[in-house]
Amino acid sequence: MNEAKAVIETRGLRRVFKTRKETVEAVAGVDLKVWGGEVFGFLGPNGAGKTTTLRMLSTLLPPSGGEATVAGCDLLRQPQQVRERIGYVGQRGGSDPQVTGRTELVFQGRLYAMPKRAAQDRAAELLRVLELEDCADRPTSTYSGGQRRRLEIGIGLMHGPSLLFLDEPTTGLDPQSRARLWEEVRRLRKGGTTVFLTTHYLEEADALCDRLAIIDHGKIVAEGSPDELKRQVAGDVVVVGVGGDGRDALELFQRQPFVREAGAGDADGTIRLYVERGESAMPAILRLLDGAGLELKTISLTRPSLDDVFLRQTGRSLREVAA
Repeated sequence: MNEAKAVIETRGLRRVFKTRKETVEAVAGVDLKVWGGEVFGFLGPNGAGKTTTLRMLSTLLPPSGGEATVAGCDLLRQPQQVRERIGYVGQRGGSDPQVTGRTELVFQGRLYAMPKRAAQDRAAELLRVLELEDCADRPTSTYSGGQRRRLEIGIGLMHGPSLLFLDEPTTGLDPQSRARLWEEVRRLRKGGTTVFLTTHYLEEADALCDRLAIIDHGKIVAEGSPDELKRQVAGDVVVVGVGGDGRDALELFQRQPFVREAGAGDADGTIRLYVERGESAMPAILRLLDGAGLELKTISLTRPSLDDVFLRQTGRSLREVAA
C-alpha cells in the first residue's frame, strides 16, 4: 500500500428504507477501513447492501445512522468536499448516447472547473491511456460494452480523484472486456489511486482485491485479504455426489474423525467435506460409501475458495445465490 492511513473509515454506518408496510434495514451497522493505494472489494450477492453502502460513501444517499470519513472529509458535515475528491462509476453509467466520448470527458472536466484547454488535454490523455482514441470522436451509442465501461471510468477519473468508486464494474461484459477492465484497475492501483469496488464475481474479487469485505443481508460477515479469508477454511474441500438426497451419506461422514466439517452441497445429493488432506481422505471416502452400500456419482477435490468462505459464514453458496 502506498500510504499508511485510512482513506475510508466508517463506524456503525446504517441505511433504513421505509415503506407503508415495512421497514427494511439495507445496511446494518457497517464498520470499515480502506487504506490508501489499495483495491478494496465489497463482495456479496445482489441485494446484500453493496450498492447502498457505496451510494452512502459517495454522498448519493444519506445514511440513517453512523458516521464516516471519506478522502479525509466528514461524510455528513462535508459532503461537497467529499464529492470534489472522489470519482464514482455507477452500474448504469451516465454517458449520453448521442455525444462523443471526447465531448463527455471534456464536459466532465468543465463541471469540475477545469479550464477548457486543461480539460481537453486531460481528455486526450485518458483516451490514450484507456485505448479509446479510435472511437473518441464517435457517438457513444456506437461503442461496445467494454469501450463504454472504459469511458465511464475515464469520466470518473477526469478530475484526478485520489479515490475511485466502481459499482459492479464488469457486470454484463464479455470475458475479453472484463479482462481489459481488470488491467485498468491494476494500472490505477499501481499509479496510487485507491479503488473501492463492489462485485458479486468471486474470481474478480480474488484476482483484483488487496483486501475485501464479504457482506450479506446488510452485515459484514468476513473481512481480510483473499488469502487470509481462504486460510480460515483450512485444508481441502471434497465435494461428493451420491444417489438419493444424500442424507444417509451426510450422517455417515459427520461421524468420521478425519472430516472436520460436513454439509449439504449446492444440489440435491451433493455433500461438501472439509478435510485436512484431500489426497488421503478420498480413498477413505470411497471405502465408506462402498461399505455402506451408497452409490457414488461424482467426487472432486478443490482448494478452499472465497465461495467456501461465504458458504461457511452464511450457510449459502454465493455462486448459487448469484445464479
